[in-house]
Amino acid sequence: MIASVAGPVAALGPDTAVVEVGGVGIAVHCTPGTLAGLRVGEPTRLATSLVVREDSLTLYGFAEEDERTVFELLQTASGVGPRLAQAMLAVHSPDALRRAVASGDEKALTAVPGIGKKGAQKLLLDLRDRLGEPVGRPGAPAAAAAVGWRDELRQALVGLGYAPREAEQAVEAVTPLAEADGAEPALPRLLRSALQSLNRAR
Repeated sequence: MIASVAGPVAALGPDTAVVEVGGVGIAVHCTPGTLAGLRVGEPTRLATSLVVREDSLTLYGFAEEDERTVFELLQTASGVGPRLAQAMLAVHSPDALRRAVASGDEKALTAVPGIGKKGAQKLLLDLRDRLGEPVGRPGAPAAAAAVGWRDELRQALVGLGYAPREAEQAVEAVTPLAEADGAEPALPRLLRSALQSLNRAR
């Protein structure tokens, strides 16, 4: 198993980062939140999980070890593959998922694309004894996201190769969405919406 990759970031895409390791560019599938923290040309280290299929080898990367742990635990639930597990982590932090499962919060799970009401109910049952208790300080991720979300989002878009002017326009486009979140805008969701607005404009 490839437990981690470390090296300079060679390229960034909407859902993939290429990390140079020993002269080899390794494509790693990442959530928008992880991609937002990467910059082309700068070194990084990603915790990784290798998913082996008959016709493919796919590497998924995470900024934190805890994300990888939850990613792998989510796939122990019936019907959850790597794509859906990654989508869940794109919408919720590991602790947010733990809290949702512990409290039986169907609404939190149905916020993930691809999960309906019945699917959420089944996941709550399957994951009840698997994810464990939240490990972070309550509110810490939200507080961090609330500080300077505009700058973080702008930098993430520029890191993905968009011009500063395009990045600024995308930030303005998602501002109503961020304001609707109040003091705790979810950066991964804002990044996805910003990318969608840029794709529509092209």
